[in-house]
Amino acid sequence: MAVGPMIDRASELGSASLILVHNHPSGDPTPSRQDIELTLKISAEAGRHDIVVIDHLIVGAEKIYSFHRAGLLA
Repeated sequence: MAVGPMIDRASELGSASLILVHNHPSGDPTPSRQDIELTLKISAEAGRHDIVVIDHLIVGAEKIYSFHRAGLLA
């Protein structure tokens, strides 16, 4: 996934922060290694534009995983 265009658009809109959300069709909201790496990449790129990634939520069948609550995002 290209991170730049997403962050560029958020910057154009004057966003101060982002909350990322996606689902796992399997129903298990546990983040994959790719989920974690991409979240950290997006957060770092956003930070270079003075945009804070507040959280990344993964929606499962019965639970929602929060990167913030898990301590993966400050």
